[in-house]
Amino acid sequence: MRLSRYFLPVLKEDPADAQIASHRLMLRAGMIRQQAAGIYSWLPLGWKVLKNIEAIVYQEQQRAGHIPMLMPTIQPAELWQESGRYDDYGKEMLRLSDRHGRDMLYGPTNEEMITDIFRSAVNSYRDLPLTLYHIQWKFRDETRPRFGVMRGREFYMKDGYTFDLTEDDAKHAYNRHLVTYLRTYERMGLQAIPMKAEGGPIGGDYTHEFLILADTGESGVFYDARIEDIRLGDRDIVYDDRAQCQGVLDEFTSLYARTDDTHDEDVFAGTPAEHRREARGIEVGQIFYFGTKYSDAMGATVQGPDGKPVPVHMGSHGIGVSRLVGAIIEASHDERGIVWPEGVTPFHAGIVNLRQGDAATDSACEGIYAELTKEGLEPLYDDRDERAGAKFATMDLIGLPWRITVGPRGVQNGKVELTSRRTGEAEEMSPEQAVARLKDIYALIV
Repeated sequence: MRLSRYFLPVLKEDPADAQIASHRLMLRAGMIRQQAAGIYSWLPLGWKVLKNIEAIVYQEQQRAGHIPMLMPTIQPAELWQESGRYDDYGKEMLRLSDRHGRDMLYGPTNEEMITDIFRSAVNSYRDLPLTLYHIQWKFRDETRPRFGVMRGREFYMKDGYTFDLTEDDAKHAYNRHLVTYLRTYERMGLQAIPMKAEGGPIGGDYTHEFLILADTGESGVFYDARIEDIRLGDRDIVYDDRAQCQGVLDEFTSLYARTDDTHDEDVFAGTPAEHRREARGIEVGQIFYFGTKYSDAMGATVQGPDGKPVPVHMGSHGIGVSRLVGAIIEASHDERGIVWPEGVTPFHAGIVNLRQGDAATDSACEGIYAELTKEGLEPLYDDRDERAGAKFATMDLIGLPWRITVGPRGVQNGKVELTSRRTGEAEEMSPEQAVARLKDIYALIV
């Protein structure tokens, strides 16, 4: 993409109403625009990052054998009345009526709807286990929407639902989701720590939240520092291997890690003092096992092996896709702007032409642009007639991981400069070497 043809409405000054780094930088980098309190338009740069995150979520869910679908945003109130949650959910639920006076709602989550779909189509234990998921816009009418996409009213979320015959089967589905979420976050350059949590309005007392440590986090967290050294890495996980998935859960949850909602000072005291940590965390996902709560209330049964009806055991598993955009920025930025991890960056590299209109420099930039594109990479070429300082400031603000700087002097010597946004380290090399280096870097990104 050529920047002269792109829509990138960057701001030079910090917005007055932006309280945290991610909100400030998303507005300044032209990623979002507020339409109402807690409701945003996603502009092209923000939309690209959102779709990159979504793609990783889809890939990891399907790697585990989960099945994608799509449910509507508007749901009939009668399903929620049937489960008993319609009145319990509170004012966060946006309620409305259609022209015929039927009570409807803008879905904050989909347990009732997926249970209704399941009970209408699945009758036998032979059709289990089953995991269905989708990524869809949700709405929760927050009392005080703030912090940009971190605490908005409208948000983009992956929610998945598991249906199993027994509690043991359902616990394996739970463990499988924990593994997929760990891999998902690591691919985004994040360490998200699973922490014992509360079920809240979803229900169930067996649940973990995934939190990223950040000073601006809305949750207080207490944890054993040794958990920061544990990574899933490139392990070959067989998702049907119950012992392996259980082993990963045990490894990641055996050390103390809890939110302030479930913190137990007496239990925490059992952690060696030198490893005890208190911090703030950003929630980016949660997994639940809630047994037969919804299947009992809504009659979701299957014929068991003995021919008798059995209520299915269910779980619910969510990742905040839009929230992750803000969370990644909170975890990865500096005083100049965003620093995107390679796995989610909107463009793989920026090309900065230091003398637009100079024939040799223009030709070198066009050649690099063409070669990167041929290699399947997507560069952002700053071909504007702007001074060098303004071009560098824009590239630093939007946070592309790599920048190729092309100037007349370097072109005369057959050199360009490849710079890492994260470290600031720059290296002179030929244009061909710069393209090859970037090809190798991104080949390692799973």
